[in-house]
Parts: sequence; structure tokens; C-alpha cells
Amino acid sequence: MNLSTTFLSLLLGFSFFSLFINNGVEALHKIYPELQSIQTDASVVKPLHRTRFHFQPRRNWINGPMYFNGIYHLFYQYNPKGAVWGNIVWAHSISRDLINWKPLKAAIYPSKPFDINGCWSGSATVLPGNKPVILYTGIDPQNRQVQNYAIPANLSDPYLTEWIKPDHNPIVDPGPGVNASAFRDPTTAWLSKSGHWKTIIGSKRKRRGMAYLYRSRDFVKWTKAKHPLHSAANTGMWECPDFYPVPLRGRLGLDPSVTGNWVKHVLKVSLDLTRYEYYTVGKYFPKKDKYVPDNTSVDGWSGLRYDYGNFYASKSFYDPLRKRRVLWGWANESDSAQDDVSKGWAGIQLIPRTVWLDHNQKQLIQWPVEELNTLRGKKVVLSHQKLLKGHTVEVKGITAAQADVEVIFSFSSLDKAEPFDPRWVDAQAACDQLGLKSQGGVGPFGLLTLASENLEEFTPVFFRIFKAHHKHVVLMCSDARSSSLKEDGLYKPAFAGYVDIDLSSKKLSLRSLIDHSVVESFGGGGKTCITSRVYPTKGVFNDAHLHVFNNGTEAITVEYLSAWSMKSARVN
Repeated sequence: MNLSTTFLSLLLGFSFFSLFINNGVEALHKIYPELQSIQTDASVVKPLHRTRFHFQPRRNWINGPMYFNGIYHLFYQYNPKGAVWGNIVWAHSISRDLINWKPLKAAIYPSKPFDINGCWSGSATVLPGNKPVILYTGIDPQNRQVQNYAIPANLSDPYLTEWIKPDHNPIVDPGPGVNASAFRDPTTAWLSKSGHWKTIIGSKRKRRGMAYLYRSRDFVKWTKAKHPLHSAANTGMWECPDFYPVPLRGRLGLDPSVTGNWVKHVLKVSLDLTRYEYYTVGKYFPKKDKYVPDNTSVDGWSGLRYDYGNFYASKSFYDPLRKRRVLWGWANESDSAQDDVSKGWAGIQLIPRTVWLDHNQKQLIQWPVEELNTLRGKKVVLSHQKLLKGHTVEVKGITAAQADVEVIFSFSSLDKAEPFDPRWVDAQAACDQLGLKSQGGVGPFGLLTLASENLEEFTPVFFRIFKAHHKHVVLMCSDARSSSLKEDGLYKPAFAGYVDIDLSSKKLSLRSLIDHSVVESFGGGGKTCITSRVYPTKGVFNDAHLHVFNNGTEAITVEYLSAWSMKSARVN
């Protein structure tokens, strides 16, 4: 049966994003007891840097989605009492388009012995009869991480407003040999041909990351498999695991129960040690319940990422309405906890992305969901604009602080590409060393976003092309070091990733979603994605500017640029 995918994936995927973030007894989030009692009145919530088309509740702290009977449900961790982590409940909002949201009352909050110290992340599954079930991690009186389930109080309620937590929870204890303080985040369950439901739970054994596999016939009594679905040495705690199939060809999404020679599987984990997410593409063997990454996927810290920037605790789900797999991640703030209290809010959900397997079958492609385009407003176009070394051209006529920009750059030759230093295995280190101001051969070229009038502040998103043995290497950077004149309390890294792309056309594409304090960028048609959180002091609201630039000796042409002012999404 494919019931698990229909509702489960969606519910699961969406419902636990936010919740994923604070999975750990070992304190993924710093707790600020001295700030917990501070109430932020709605009248003093500051609009500066607050996003307008990314999901945020009206106030306070979040980090944090499901699809059921025509409605998308977003469950997220939320502090109703302040803008720092603590007092966490499962807030609940609903949408019909993944863009505009209506908040409902909290869905789950600590209330029983099996979750009295915390209701943390999890997933959802739809059982036969169209009955959704949430699996989630609770923290019991001994501070053990245990797995519980919750069910809707009224299945006829399309909003699923009320949830019940049966008293015979927990349904999965850590058990002998399992680290009870590192045992969390059950995934969307899938139904095997043997009639067993299966789910994986993230954990670690010493420094080995673990994805423990559990089986059940009735979704209440679960048995741990003899071997984990997969594990990897020296990767530390695996948080927020996600496991799903993707077809070898095409962009359609699949129910998580689908198997066969015409699909590959993706295993994603969020690594507590690095605070980044990594995924592999490989083969799932259902009879042995083993997952084996392909030899083209690095199984560890230097592996593939959904996003090379501020992106964590993601969850995907299968959307049966549009037959797609949707990925949604969370971005925390890059300023201080005191700044969060002052502005009255913290944390955003990034724009949901459709994901599919690249034609090379080695990596995923990601692209903002098409519903985002409904927020596009005034449009300006720039075409056939030649950029010589040192040239910067402003893109005028839009609201640059709240924009969607798509651009295709071209170049006539790669002869001036610089030699690639084989020591630059880490793209972020290469970007950090070279930066924007270091003149290159082919590049750096790209966008200057959230720029002040005199360019005292800007967040550049750009490419730089190098020549290696028998191929060219494309570096993509989103460099926040010049993003703000403010210094104290800000984290301003130079995020970067390599773009595995064929340059025979001598063209590179870039799309950036700019929303006041976030710049989400998609390079090479979605092959490499980077999200930056930034806090300009001058390049804000109507004083923000957008430019295209080139600082390489090879001339770059803006073949075609489309930029739209973005309307604000509704959160009411």
C-alpha cells in the first residue's frame, strides 16, 4: 500500500522540521534562563530584518511541516514566551499553497510522563483508512529520549486541530546498548511488501553515526532490527534522518514505500558536530533492510549537502497533490540571543523546494516550489549587458530588499581560468581565502544583494571558475563578511560549495531569493544551493540596492536577467 506516502510523508515532512532542531538532551540549543521570563509585546516586535515571504510566526522563537485532505500542515517548535529557545510547544499553521499560512492553536505540548521534559521532533504516517499518526521523540522524567505517537482527536476535522497522546506511550524505549541521550527523530514510516511498517531513528555509538531500523505490524509494537539501516564512522550524532526514493529519470516524487531497480534512495542526516546536513544517493535492499551509498557519494563530512549555508533540520515529504517531493529546511539567526530578544523574534522556515535526481544520478536538484511565483510583482529585465573587469551595474526598478532574481551569465572563453589548487578541497576555505575582492580570470562574477547606496554593505553571491586536470571547477560563494557594518554579535561567514556542471555552453545560471535578512541562492539550475542570514544597517527597506558585477579579467555578459519585487506572504 502507498498510504504511508500520501499523508505520512507530508505530515511527517512538514510537521517536524522545526521540531527537529532541538532534538538533543545534549543541548543543541543554548538555554537562556535569565531571558525566559521576558515577554515580548506584539507592539514592540521590530520589522527591521524580518522576512516577508518566508514563513515566520508573528513573534518569538521558532525553528521549524504535512498534507491532509487538501491542506498543508506545518508543525514547528515555538516558544510562546520569548524569542530564545525554551518553553517549547508544537505550534501549528495551515496552508493551501505552501506560501500563505494561517496559525492555529498549539498541537502538542509536554503533558505526560513520557514527554514531560520535552516534545521533540518526529514524523507522520497515514495508516489504512486515511488515519494519520505522528511519531515523535519525548523526553521522560529520567531525561531519556523515547519514541511516542499521537493521533488526531477528530478525523473529520480538516484542520486536525486536536491531537491525543495515548497513555501506553512510549512505544519505543532506547533499550540495551542504545545511548538514551542520543536517540531521536523517527522518520516517515514506509510499508514493506512483508506487511511491516519500518522507520529509522537517529543515534550514535561513540563517534559512529547510526540510523537504527525498527519494524512493526500494527504501528504500536515496534522491534529493533539486528543491524542499523546504515551507519558511518567518525560522523557523530545523526539528527533528523530522512530516507526516501527518487526515480532515476524525471522530476516526479515518490511515496516512501516505493522500491525497485528504477529508483535510487537518498539518506540525509543532520550532523550535530558540524551543524550541517549531508546526504548520499545509493541503493536500498529491502529484504536485508540495508542501505549502501553509491561510490560516487562521499559518506561523511565532505559529502553532498542540500545547502552549503545556514540550513538545518530539514524534512522532505511526498506531495500526492502535485506528485512531487518537497524539502523544507530551517535557518536560525546569525546574531546574538540578546539581539533576538530585542527584535522580538528568531528563526525562519526557508522556502520549500522541489527535489529530484539529477540526470547524472549522482546528486539532487533543488528548486523553489512553483507556488512562490504567485508572489512575484513588478518585473524588470536586463539583457545583453557586458561586464568588463571591475564593472558593476545596478538593477533598478524593483524593491531590492524583497526580490526574486533569475540571471544567466555567459562568457566567450575559459582560457583565462586560474589553475585550481588541489588543496582547496573545502569550498568554504577557498571562498574565504579568495573572496570577492581578489581579482580572478573567469570571475568572480555574480550579484551584489542587500547593498547600501555607496556599497559600504553588500552580500555578494558569485561564481569563480578554475582550470583543473581535464576539467573546470566552478566555485559558488555567498559571502556575508561585507553584509553589515555591525560587528558585535554577528556571525558573518563566507559560505561556499562547488557546482558540478558542464560548461560547454559557456553559461551559468543563478537564482537568488532576497528577503530582508535572508538570501537563498540556487546555482547551476539548483545543483548547488547556499543560504545566508545577514543583518545590514544601511541596505534595508527602500535603501537596499541590487547589482550585477564582474571582477575577473574575462568579460562576462548578463545574457538575461529577470528580477521581481516580491509581495508579502499572508500569515494571519
